[in-house]
Amino acid sequence: MANRPATPGSRRGNPVIRACGSKNLKTLLSEALNEPVIVTENGRRRKITKREAIVRQVVDCSATPDLRAVRIVFDLLRDIEGKSEPASHEPSAFTAADEEVIEQLKARLLRKQEEFDE
Repeated sequence: MANRPATPGSRRGNPVIRACGSKNLKTLLSEALNEPVIVTENGRRRKITKREAIVRQVVDCSATPDLRAVRIVFDLLRDIEGKSEPASHEPSAFTAADEEVIEQLKARLLRKQEEFDE
């Protein structure tokens, strides 16, 4: 079959979705997250990426009784590890002391959340 010229109003091949040379959302977000920012740590100025600054800020907030930040960090960890829930046949990676600390943290976070809700 010979290639025939497209008639007006007909579409051949892939339709144009975005302007040639424009960037998609993933590229724009990645470039923005890789931009450097200057932060002060222990009195010293350092240059890090916005991506690193965001991660540090969320992790720091999760160390306080901020339940939303804790959930974000746990969700990120779960995504990184590629697991949605630990398998029941796997032994616990936590010692008895770890489990006790986790329970205390849960109770403390729940109390703070209840105070916040009141």
